[in-house]
Amino acid sequence: MHPGKSKPWPSLDPLEASPKLARVPCCRRSATGPRMAPMTPAERTHCVTAAAARLGFHLCGVAPAVEFPELARLPEWLERGYAGQMSYLADPRRASPARVLEGARSLIVCALLYNSERPLSTEWTASQAPLQHQPRRGWISRYAWGDDYHAVLGERLERLVAALRAEFPEPFEARPYVDTGPVAERIAAKYAGLGWLGKNTCLIHPGLGSWLFLGVIVTTLELAPSLGPDDSPQPDLCGQCTLCLEACPTGAFVAPYLMDARRCISYLTIEHRGTLPEELRPAMGAHVFGCDICQDVCPFNRKAPVTNIAEFSPRQFPRKGENRNSKIENRPESRSADMPPVPGELFAPPLEWLAALSDEEYRRTFRGSAVKRAKYRGLVRNACVALGNAAGRLDHASRERVRALLQHLAASADPVIAEHAAWALARIEAQRLAPLY
Repeated sequence: MHPGKSKPWPSLDPLEASPKLARVPCCRRSATGPRMAPMTPAERTHCVTAAAARLGFHLCGVAPAVEFPELARLPEWLERGYAGQMSYLADPRRASPARVLEGARSLIVCALLYNSERPLSTEWTASQAPLQHQPRRGWISRYAWGDDYHAVLGERLERLVAALRAEFPEPFEARPYVDTGPVAERIAAKYAGLGWLGKNTCLIHPGLGSWLFLGVIVTTLELAPSLGPDDSPQPDLCGQCTLCLEACPTGAFVAPYLMDARRCISYLTIEHRGTLPEELRPAMGAHVFGCDICQDVCPFNRKAPVTNIAEFSPRQFPRKGENRNSKIENRPESRSADMPPVPGELFAPPLEWLAALSDEEYRRTFRGSAVKRAKYRGLVRNACVALGNAAGRLDHASRERVRALLQHLAASADPVIAEHAAWALARIEAQRLAPLY
């Protein structure tokens, strides 16, 4: 673990952190077992949070299924074009949970921590600068190193719904969402008492920081909100800090709490289809999938604990000689003897390896990974841009090897891959021909 970074809590087990949750039953029963008087909404909420803790969620709260005031500004944000190609954000159901599920009364918001012991992207970038003779590597966002969070979090939400059906006798509807429906998870989390919305637009918890996956269950159950009628959401502790706004390489923040997604590296490398704006490519640096910079610099993430969930650890790849399809290593048209081998894990993989992947290799490598969201074309496109941005940091052997790879990709039948490879190749050529004085 690198100095000054994260240190794990004595325990991230919610039941150990809050032992009272382990002792309180979810239903009031008689000594012989049958249910007694129906639970109050407050008791139901306690039941929900206790069940979530037993399933390993690090945070859980309940918000009312109402129209949140923050969503009133969504039409204006969309009108400005800040959503880019994310047309799904214009779904009118996002305005109210009642449009998502008829009769919705409550939103159960759960969170899983995904922070890792590995370096922050800002630290990693600084450490790569002097390594002239090492293969250039790309940055994959912290949240995508392990298994797809949609599946990991979604499976736990389904188990939570099943647990609640076993506890509550009356019929009710419940729909879980993990970035898969017209639900504003961050805003719901704010009103469930899980944190505040920071200037970088992320949900920030005072103890866990912002390395959080959020899931929401929209339900017709009548639950007491975690915040009482006299309670306010977690106060905004950003204060005068503007580190996240100043650190963004592409200037994606129009103002505090306001992002133009079209300039965000995460949007560009994941959601944007087709050709990337040429004026933004140099600022993308080595990012090939997502960006963590505005979270890396956040003071509340400096001592954020490390997750205890194994599925979020960087995905490991078998070493040579182990049970693996050898085509990834030996495909002749894209790999040579001196090209970097398949990496041991998904943390900061070699750019040449990424750019040389075939569609089949991409699908096999990233099966069950959030990286598949970028699509094959998008990931190779991003790797080409990152290789072009590394032009001034390549030694002679690496430069010639990258140059040959980009020439191959510039002849691709895919016009998007070909255009970005040609752009990167031009930067490599300019560096190769640059005078030495």
